[in-house]
Order: sequence, then structure tokens, then C-alpha cells
Amino acid sequence: MKKTFLMGLALMMTASAASAQSLTGAGASFPYPLYSKMFAEYKKDKGVDVNYQSVGSGSGQKQITERTVDFAGSDNPMSDEQLKAAPDKLLHIPTAIGAVVPAYNLPGVTEPVKFTGQVLADIYLGKIRLWNDKKIAALNPGVTLPPLPIQVARRSDGSGTTYVFADYLAKMSSEWKSKVGVGNSLQWPVGTGAKGNDGVAGIVKSTPGSIGYVELVYAKQNKLTYGSLRNRAGKFILADNGPASLAAQGVVIPADTRVSITNSANAGAYPIASFTYVIFYQDQKYGNRTEAQAKALKNLLSWMVSTGQQYNEALDYAKLPSTVASKARSIIGKMTYGGKKI
Repeated sequence: MKKTFLMGLALMMTASAASAQSLTGAGASFPYPLYSKMFAEYKKDKGVDVNYQSVGSGSGQKQITERTVDFAGSDNPMSDEQLKAAPDKLLHIPTAIGAVVPAYNLPGVTEPVKFTGQVLADIYLGKIRLWNDKKIAALNPGVTLPPLPIQVARRSDGSGTTYVFADYLAKMSSEWKSKVGVGNSLQWPVGTGAKGNDGVAGIVKSTPGSIGYVELVYAKQNKLTYGSLRNRAGKFILADNGPASLAAQGVVIPADTRVSITNSANAGAYPIASFTYVIFYQDQKYGNRTEAQAKALKNLLSWMVSTGQQYNEALDYAKLPSTVASKARSIIGKMTYGGKKI
């Protein structure tokens, strides 16, 4: 009997250790290239498997609410109403800053097309239908724009990239704000839908005359042309790490880090920039979770906002500003297991 007990104890300890060596996340496609790199490096460094499914921010928020994953990825923070609907307190930490760009397929046009938020809103409202429309032409003197129909590409899934794009358009167009609004999923006036940033990038790549909004890294990986955007200071800015990072400068970051940084007042900022977040439960004791799993998640999150930041810029994401990283570490420090600090 003693032997059986010891064998059972050993199996329990082995199972606990194994669970601590594996974590699961799901959500935003926006940071997927970065997370793929981060988690591969984390496994090499710490021996912990992190399985992240790129299924869209909306699905990630749903899965963390239902407690079917250890953490969710989302480009937009959950609303107060969504947080109240969760079974316990959820926390957010930003892990990077990314840029959403208007990528397009316009044969014969070699220099980046200039856009304003109002023009992008009118394109996605179906009001501007041709590439040589006078509103686009006025922004691009000297550029010969073809009379091609504009083929609009947009997300079909619940998407944080959509939320960020719509958040910007709502600030730039009262018509967009009233008719379409802001959200992970929208009632689109026009366009062909696709899942994920990679799906929208695929439409743009294969369709002459198309335009789609994607995270910067997807435009670069797919060798897509993307336009510059006029920011609040009146400057046309082409997305890059620096201008994306500047979007967060001068913005008051609340203690819970849930904030929009689109249409930044910073003179050098790119206007469609956003933090991307990891969402998790403050108290980790729920379901069959062990304290070892809780500690493993805390260690991963701490690494992502510190050592892991070295991978951001090479993959076209901006690092967290030091003040934001400090707030993220403070939030991680609030994690508990059964009410006790871990």
C-alpha cells in the first residue's frame, strides 16, 4: 500500500511539473509573428512550451472569459461590460506597439499613396470607389492614379486590428462613427472579408485595385505596398517602429494600461498605432490549475515585458516605453493563487 501511495504521489508530482512546462494562449493575429519568435526563444531559454493560436482578438477574449486558455492576446482592451461578465478579475498588460497600415495593390504606382483618415473612412463607407477619385488625387499631386475600381478587403472575424482601425476612423469621420462605429466585429458597408491579418494580406496581394488594413509586419512579409497617413500635426507619416512608438509618447497611461493611442497628438507619430495586450486572471486558482501553472504564467509574462522586448523591433513592432513596461510589471506583481501572492 505504501508503494502504491508513493507511486501515486510521484505521478501527481510529474503531472504537476508537466503542466507547469506548458502554457496555452489564443487571440490576436496582430502580434502573432512576434509571439511566435518570443515563445520559440522562451522555450530554448526556459524549457517551457507556449502554444499560441492566432484566432483573432474577439475569440481570444471569449476564450479567456470561458477560462479555456491561460492567457488571451488582444489588440484592444476589453470593455468594462466585458470585464464584469468574466467570472473573476481580469488584468491587461501591453507587450508591444504595432502599426496598422493601408496596404494596396496598385499596378504602375511606385511611390506610397498618401491618405487621410477621412479618405480611408470614405473608401470603407463605399463613398470613394475609384483610385483616381478627386479626393485621393488631391492628396497625391503628380501621381498618375489609374481609373481602377477600389476592391475593399476587411476582416470577417472578431478582430483587434479591426477595432484599432475603426477606432481611428471614428475619430476622423463623424459619419463612420455614427453609421459603423467601433468594435471587433462590424456591419461593413462594403468589402470582401477574410480571417486574420494574413487573410486580408492575401486578398490584397492577389487582387489588383485592392486595399486592406493589416499590421505592418504582414504588409512587409507579403511585400505589399502601403500608404502614408496624414497625422494630427498635418504630416504624412509612413509607418515604422519609431513613428509607432511616438504614438504613445505624451499619452497618459492609466494604471490598468487600457488606452487608445490612435490619432496621437505627437507631431512625429504614425496615427494608426496600438498597444497589443495579454489578458489573464489576477487570481490563478480556478478549474484544475496548479500553483506551478500560475507561477509559470507569471514568469512568462515577466519575461515578455523585459528580456523578450529585444525581439520587438526586428519584427517591426515598437518596444514598450520604460514607463509602460514598469506599469506592466506592477500589474503582473498583483497575480495571486488562492488569494496569496505568487
